Amino acid sequence: MDVRFINPFISSIKAVFRTMVNTEVTVGKPYVHNESAATADVSGVIGFSGDASGCVVLSFPKEVACKAASAFAGIDIDEAHPDFADAVGELANMIAGNAKKDFAGMSVSISLPSVIVGKEHVVSQSRLCPRLIIPCETGLGMFQVEVAMIVEKCQTGMARVPVVAAAE
Repeated sequence: MDVRFINPFISSIKAVFRTMVNTEVTVGKPYVHNESAATADVSGVIGFSGDASGCVVLSFPKEVACKAASAFAGIDIDEAHPDFADAVGELANMIAGNAKKDFAGMSVSISLPSVIVGKEHVVSQSRLCPRLIIPCETGLGMFQVEVAMIVEKCQTGMARVPVVAAAE
């Protein structure tokens, strides 16, 4: 995916986890998602629209999600806690919101978060746009952020022309 669009997500992941979860993130080499293997127990999903449209999915194993939610909230939280889904959704929201502010010259809106909790689930997305996985490692455990987007560049006096962000 064009680094102009993926680097903001990498920076955002690191900043959100450093400031809100009090842990450093080591980001592995992003890669194109090309299979539908179940990898997550908890996923925070944020859609975006406007000059770029698509979806961002923050996915965790259950144990890592509980640790991250607990560190974020400052109290022990497990998947049965009433604030668990809100904590995961808010982390996804902050990652997407921080990243979108760096899309220079673009108007992008993000949706309210949705949270999926279920052992080894798959979040299906359109096959029409690339899906890039950003693997992340922390002291809490590993997680990943999936970004799928189509970018529409606004050109003065011209209609929007869809440009599919390509994997490098």
